[in-house]
Amino acid sequence: MGIRERVLRAIALNREPGFHFVGNFAEVSFERTASEESRVTLAAGPHAVDPDGQVNLGLVAMLADMALAASIRANVHPGTRLATVSMSLQFTGARLEGPLEAIGEFQGFLGTGDTRQGLSRARLQGPGGVVAIAQGAFVPFAPPPGVAQFPLPRNPRSVPALAESDHTAEERRVIHLADDALAEGDVGFVGRFLGYEPRRTKTGASTTMRNGAHVGNRVGHVQGGLLMGLAATTAIAAMPARWGLSAIHAVFVSPGQGKALRARATVVHHGSMTGVARTTISGPDSRRVLDATTTHWRR
Repeated sequence: MGIRERVLRAIALNREPGFHFVGNFAEVSFERTASEESRVTLAAGPHAVDPDGQVNLGLVAMLADMALAASIRANVHPGTRLATVSMSLQFTGARLEGPLEAIGEFQGFLGTGDTRQGLSRARLQGPGGVVAIAQGAFVPFAPPPGVAQFPLPRNPRSVPALAESDHTAEERRVIHLADDALAEGDVGFVGRFLGYEPRRTKTGASTTMRNGAHVGNRVGHVQGGLLMGLAATTAIAAMPARWGLSAIHAVFVSPGQGKALRARATVVHHGSMTGVARTTISGPDSRRVLDATTTHWRR
């Protein structure tokens, strides 16, 4: 299946309740959702990888986010919505080659009542073994009025083809973004499509990412894992080229809303063996959306 065909298929699937565009595009599948352990997978292919052949960091973080949340969701009411409070990814150094699967384990609740937080951890693995370990905390609460929660999907799924003349204005905008990204070729498509195109600054790096259905969840906020991927990508750009990402810890401050989000990364330590960067993502009126600390290692 070609990349543009995947985009059109994901748009059609996005009209069905229960899942968002980017999850459908990446072919995320909830293979098992149980009270103790959940298994979520992400398909391999040119649509999901960066120029180095590894799965894009935003999709990796999205997979981790979904696996962590799935193990908690199995322990709350089916109609419950989860908001990510914090999330960490520790990489093993193995290449992020797909297909990937994430095994999420429920770790219990912190506190009780309306302020409780669900805790979980997950291991992400590819054909060569474990690539990352994730931990997360989530607040369960009721969904917004008019937004219902539905069972999460398993792939593959069939969907009737849509005539392009039947697309909504927002769907046409997604197609336009995809066509712009495809104009530079299939290689590196996903990074361009998501808006992960950082530029170096005097103090580190900066990225401006357009918001929209191509990166949003079912309530219109930027999906949490994609926010984390934006922070990670910007932090990597702030470091010298031969330095790799070893870990990221992100704190989610407010929903990712507005026409665009901006990530700013600053290098706070650059030693002979390790480095540290801090990244802030903000929305309209400089409203803080996410704070992240990353550690880096010299390759």
